[in-house]
Amino acid sequence: MAFKHHKTTEILKWFEQISQFPRCSKNEGAVREWLIKQAQENHFEVKTDNVQNLLIKVPASQGYEQSPIVVLQGHLDMVCEKTPDSNHDFSTDPIKLIYEGDWITADKTTLGADNGIAIALAMTLAVDKELAHPPLELLFTVDEESGLIGASALAPGFFDGRILINLDSEEEGHLTVGCAGGLNTHLSVPIDWAEVPTHYQLMKVKAGGMKGGHSGVEIHAEKANAIKILAQTLHYLKKQVDIRLANLSGGNAHNAIPRDCEAWVFVPKNQIETVKTILLETETLLKSAYKNTDPDLFIKVEGCNETYNQAITLEHTGKVIDVLMVQPHGVAAMSTEIEGVVETSNNLANVSVKAGKLEVLTSQRSLLVSKLEALTHQIEAVARLVGGETHNETYYPPWQPNMESLLLAKSLQIYERLFDDQKPVVKVIHAGLECGVIGDKISGMDMIAIGPTLNSPHSPDEKIHIGSIGRVWDLLLELLKELK
Repeated sequence: MAFKHHKTTEILKWFEQISQFPRCSKNEGAVREWLIKQAQENHFEVKTDNVQNLLIKVPASQGYEQSPIVVLQGHLDMVCEKTPDSNHDFSTDPIKLIYEGDWITADKTTLGADNGIAIALAMTLAVDKELAHPPLELLFTVDEESGLIGASALAPGFFDGRILINLDSEEEGHLTVGCAGGLNTHLSVPIDWAEVPTHYQLMKVKAGGMKGGHSGVEIHAEKANAIKILAQTLHYLKKQVDIRLANLSGGNAHNAIPRDCEAWVFVPKNQIETVKTILLETETLLKSAYKNTDPDLFIKVEGCNETYNQAITLEHTGKVIDVLMVQPHGVAAMSTEIEGVVETSNNLANVSVKAGKLEVLTSQRSLLVSKLEALTHQIEAVARLVGGETHNETYYPPWQPNMESLLLAKSLQIYERLFDDQKPVVKVIHAGLECGVIGDKISGMDMIAIGPTLNSPHSPDEKIHIGSIGRVWDLLLELLKELK
């Protein structure tokens, strides 16, 4: 396949090879070992740390030996999401790439361009002996998608550079200089169980067909959250029918807006037709509400083979529904300092019933630590009101923008020169980036984030714009030439 930009084929060859390796968070070992082998074949120095972050040192090209070291940074893992009808096994199967015009997507799964394209760009640059660049450190972290775990474990001294170009931004023509911080909260709520009443039948109610997406990048888009949709459905149902929940399951990654959620519900046999009517009416109501964002939203009854000897009591069925109804989801506040940027949000990410308790995972983000804490306290208060417990984990700090950055000034200048005086957008994003963690741990960092255009990351609709890859390459190459 021929591409307009002369380097695109080479970059995508690397990306195709990377896509052969399963690399869900915490399962990056195979791709890391392959990269180590590639580095060793090119006689690059390689090292890993105690959590298996990878550093590849690339010597300076001739004439750049005394230039400051530049760190090119991305992460090894990817979010693993697939459509309900996909039989893809993320632990063993390669990602199947599909070329569609000027876009690449995957076959019913996430693509992994977030952040495989960063690895591809960095390795293409590293092995090309004809390119001019300063000493490079390719820093590939692990477990980014679980909450920037690898970056949080970096120790001072693992790398030497104080100029860092992060390749995890998702819109070409945008220079990212700041991001939100985040925190995950687990809620555990005790629930009472009882024998299933006689003359009740088990049904599975499913809410699905929703678009989902990245809970940082797309939280402002007002997409439907499947957990919220199902909770609202169960609320309508409980108002008219004596239902008893037996189980709940919905959502996957903490940073993905849930696309599917299902509940196993006991209902009186003589009200089954009433239940079906209520579900149909609810589906019509909610499809209308989300027709612009989630046109394929559905609510339906499915057959189920499971058997349950007990169900959640009537009172605590109501309690479970209320807990999910009252949990915040979506934008909590827009920034008053940066127009059009989300300041604070929450993603109601996952729900399940385990060991007889309701388990809920939420993921909060904010540009301001005080607002992040306030939203977290609100979620903790909900748990206390229903006799539950919470614990917080995977905190990462916000990345405060430095508008006086020399790296930013150089990037602006080069971009306008390369692309006919087009001015790039300088932005702060609501998603978390590892720059925030790295800058918080290591003083004196000058950082910027760039990358090709990605649509719908963290969902099976993820795709990358091929034409944008060459523009990012040109910017990166010129930037490295001038950091002398």
